[in-house]
Amino acid sequence: MFRFASLGYVGVLVLRDGGEYAHPVAAGAVLLGMLAWSGVTAAGYRRPAGRRWPLLLADLGVVLAIILATPWVVGRPALAAGVPVLTSAWLAGPVLAWAVSGGRRRGTVAALVLGGADLATRDPIKPSAFTGAILLLLAGVVVGHVARLAVTAEARLQRAVELEAATRERERLARDIHDSVLQVLALVQRRGARLGGEAGELARLAGEQEVALRALIGRAGGPPADDGDARDLRDLIDRYASAAVEVAAPATPVPLPRRVAGELAAAVGAALDNVARHAGGRAWVLIEDEEETVTVSVRDEGPGIAEGRLAEAAAQGRLGVAQSIRGRVADLGGEVRIVSTPGAGTEIELSVPRSGR
Repeated sequence: MFRFASLGYVGVLVLRDGGEYAHPVAAGAVLLGMLAWSGVTAAGYRRPAGRRWPLLLADLGVVLAIILATPWVVGRPALAAGVPVLTSAWLAGPVLAWAVSGGRRRGTVAALVLGGADLATRDPIKPSAFTGAILLLLAGVVVGHVARLAVTAEARLQRAVELEAATRERERLARDIHDSVLQVLALVQRRGARLGGEAGELARLAGEQEVALRALIGRAGGPPADDGDARDLRDLIDRYASAAVEVAAPATPVPLPRRVAGELAAAVGAALDNVARHAGGRAWVLIEDEEETVTVSVRDEGPGIAEGRLAEAAAQGRLGVAQSIRGRVADLGGEVRIVSTPGAGTEIELSVPRSGR
């Protein structure tokens, strides 16, 4: 569209100033060639396969040749008198094509080549000529930048559409599974637990599978947070979910630097090991995603920790809480808070800054 619109402007200039040209007939031939080349580029750039170096270089070469032929066709006396060059605004076509195909860098290269050639044909060089070259350069940079933004936006939109489709399908499967498989597993767990023996063991396995399946289908929102440098803390903590351990997490990802997420999850695992050894194994894990920090709470319903017991255990060389939990969190720049009442269970709260510093 730009090429044909600018070519119409060039045609008006040729009709107006043709009498002052050194070779008016040649100007008419050049104008027809510009029309033909505009058609060639319109057809070539329409196909993605055509937007490659052969056509891009040919486009630049054709316009460059017309620019260099301008002093002979128009005549240097006419150019010195202020008659516009033969290409006028039409010479920006390759600059825009290069910018759209390759971004700011290609647009800048094409603008410098054509702008320099246009200045070389002028004698003397007037301020308006510099203004045209600067505008050509700005067009290459700005259009190239906008083209890259458009490509990025299109890719993100495509990703969003795919995620939405996947989420809808996951929600549909979750409804079907909830109405069938989960209810059967829950029934097996309840009835098997009453029978004991091998049936009780089957009930325990059914309960574990029910918890794992609920965690799998319950994650319906948001893209994964694993981008190479970050991990979704939910994925690491969910590994500890079982019939005895319930995990509550936000519906959206909880991204943390890979090392921070790994160390925090290991500290939670150490806390759950203590629950399994000393508190009967029943525990609740809560993940809270705050603006600057991430907090994970581990609560049990065991006998609690007597006052001074942690210091006594550390003195005896039992460093589970001191090293596996407090040490890991301290290395991340966080803090551990332990609230325990004998006979009323224990809650361990692990808070780390999002940066891990």
